[in-house]
Amino acid sequence: MTDLLEHTECNAQGRTIHRRHFIKRDGRELFLYGYREHTLQPLTEDDSAVAKGGELRYHPLRQEWNIYAAHRQNRTFKPSSADNPLAPSVPDGAPTEIPFTDFELAVFENKFTSLHPEAPQPASIDTLEMMRAGGRCEVIVYGPEATGNLYSIGQDKRRLLLAAWNDRYETHYNNGCEFVLPFENRGDEVGVTLHHPHGQIYAFPFIPRVQQDAMTAFESGYDLAKDMKTWAPDYGVAKAGGMSAFCPPYARFPFETWIAPDVASRGPWEFNEEQLDGFAHLLGDITRRYDEYFQRPTAYMLSLHAAPLKADDRFHFTAQFYPLLRAPGRVKYLASVEQSTGTFTVDVMPEMAAKTLRAL
Repeated sequence: MTDLLEHTECNAQGRTIHRRHFIKRDGRELFLYGYREHTLQPLTEDDSAVAKGGELRYHPLRQEWNIYAAHRQNRTFKPSSADNPLAPSVPDGAPTEIPFTDFELAVFENKFTSLHPEAPQPASIDTLEMMRAGGRCEVIVYGPEATGNLYSIGQDKRRLLLAAWNDRYETHYNNGCEFVLPFENRGDEVGVTLHHPHGQIYAFPFIPRVQQDAMTAFESGYDLAKDMKTWAPDYGVAKAGGMSAFCPPYARFPFETWIAPDVASRGPWEFNEEQLDGFAHLLGDITRRYDEYFQRPTAYMLSLHAAPLKADDRFHFTAQFYPLLRAPGRVKYLASVEQSTGTFTVDVMPEMAAKTLRAL
């Protein structure tokens, strides 16, 4: 059905965000978030079949789960502006993923999903540990405009984005997912195939190894807040609303920058109004600083490292930017050593990166 509509309100620390729940013709969910109620009538939709995830296989030497989803080979690859699947639909035009002529911010189930709550049970392979690729993959579209970035969309839109992230965190954790990762890939060097401003959300049925290691470190006594105070003079980039942006001294990427609350917090759903404003501001501010320094739209990977479902209050949220450039016009390649060992060779000292970004 395409007419199952409901309106609810997401309370974003004192601000009312309207959410519209829409079921697409192919059965996927679409959520429209905005400061105004969304009441537009849907247009014609595509109703082609949608794959329901892949499978998980365990790597015994690296001790980690990996996702295998062969159907993703056929996902959309750098379409023309006329075939942009993240744009609003237009009357009498080809249907897009969003069957409305306008919206403020949208979240929908990824058509080429790796994880799905109805993922099939994989066929067994002798000696190999496998399991269903449960969970969910979503696309979050920042707005109807085909160009823009986390700085140019403005503070109000960034606050709306935080409200949507927090709503998805709540939904996925309530559904039993073990870890939720909102992220953004930006730029050709990262492998982006759709340049319309957007991010993604993966809700995992397990805790990935990186997040498991972080959870273990915090529960063993690592105090990021204490270190942040010590690093501030040399590694700090900017501060806003009880949040700090800094280049950690153990950064693995040149100009790698983190945003974190000054006091440990499990995730942005625990932020007060001041912290939400500060976090939203710094997301745009770091993007601006990158683009100014590299003199171009900066290719980066941004990921939000919130607490896994089972983590306790010692977990300290961070948002981590990994730029894929090491200087204006120079790409940071992840070559044999990094890929084979996980040991990164960093071309720019973090304290120099912080000094450079701080001065912009």
